[in-house]
Amino acid sequence: MNIYVLMALLISSVASLLAVHWIYFKVLKIAKVKNLVDNPDARKLQKKPVPVVGGIAVFFGVAFGLLAGTVMQFAFNQEVTDANIYFTSTRLIPVVLAMVIMLYTGTMDDIIGLTPLSRIVIETLVILCMIFSTGLCIDSLHGLWGIYEFSWWIGVPLTILTGVGIINAVNMVDGVNGLSSGLCITCSVLFGVAFLFKGDMVNAILSFCMASSLFLFFVHNVFGDKSRMFIGDAGTMVMGVLMTWFVIYIVTDDVTTYAVSSRICSPAMVLAFLSVPVFDTLRVMTMRIKNGLSPFSPDKTHLHHAFVALGISHSITALSMILINLAIVAIWVLMVCVGAPLQCQLYAVVLASVLLVWGTYVFLEHEKTSNSRKAQWLRSFSVKTHLGKTDWWKSFTRFLDAPEMDENGSRHLFDRLKRKFMN
Repeated sequence: MNIYVLMALLISSVASLLAVHWIYFKVLKIAKVKNLVDNPDARKLQKKPVPVVGGIAVFFGVAFGLLAGTVMQFAFNQEVTDANIYFTSTRLIPVVLAMVIMLYTGTMDDIIGLTPLSRIVIETLVILCMIFSTGLCIDSLHGLWGIYEFSWWIGVPLTILTGVGIINAVNMVDGVNGLSSGLCITCSVLFGVAFLFKGDMVNAILSFCMASSLFLFFVHNVFGDKSRMFIGDAGTMVMGVLMTWFVIYIVTDDVTTYAVSSRICSPAMVLAFLSVPVFDTLRVMTMRIKNGLSPFSPDKTHLHHAFVALGISHSITALSMILINLAIVAIWVLMVCVGAPLQCQLYAVVLASVLLVWGTYVFLEHEKTSNSRKAQWLRSFSVKTHLGKTDWWKSFTRFLDAPEMDENGSRHLFDRLKRKFMN
């Protein structure tokens, strides 16, 4: 990686962050004026209405950062005239358009509500358009179980099933402050690193732009009060379709291009990156169908609900689930480092996900009704996880909320940081 690549990545990431910073409170103000809020009910965990259009600010940051990064790539990289690099850049046009459609669909769902069927139809059509406009679908397992290339009659339905599953998994995991955004920041960084190993500049820029755009939203979502917004279906559907593109692109490519010291099983890699949302959604949907309910019927049986039901705070719940995801990734990396066969890498990821995602849910549900010493310790620990009443948390919340409380809206975050350090 040369200095020009690093500069393009840095500039695009900073551009995304600044773009979200510039638009965040403007979107927040519109949401409050137009009453675009998520109201509390028996199923939801918040106690007051919260603006629900944070995804619009995040998408603006991604688009702005991607534009800046593409300009920097052409300005800095003298080899950018290579046809392959140019083709990779143009291939992202359908991906960005798919994100736009998901943004509109999610916003409509946030404001007026859409039926699960209509959402699935739109998601299916969008993924189909991505497949045939980019010429990519999951049509090879590159030797996993001895399977190499197979027909698009199998590949296209498999890709649609994968994409719809990922989009809905990201949407369903959005239940506590900082969870969906924190997981997608983690996944975006992981995918970005994978693209850098491959030498794929454009997708790396897109990955880090998403991570950077989500970062400022994540901070306000976790620590803010008056400045808090939910990312909404608009945000989760944008994140979901982008994760879908990353999965399609990585699994479609030859696994050996990601190898460092041994062959890498790309299906195991992407499953490890998305392990928590995917396996939590699989468990929840399976239990709903088993109980004779629609797999899309809302309830409080997700892993994050089990954490919260035990009294653990939103922030520690989100952190715990992100750490579970990273632990599964670490197990996969260990398997790669020891030269495990492709099948063993996948089996290790599936086993680790079942034990750490499903097992954690079973453990928490058991301890919730138990009166054992372990349960008593967990209840005592749960009280300590509520950091919102600590002085440093309150101080940081006031700092984040200041622009919203200022009549002129002129006291922005970076301005106040500059004044603080200059004084």
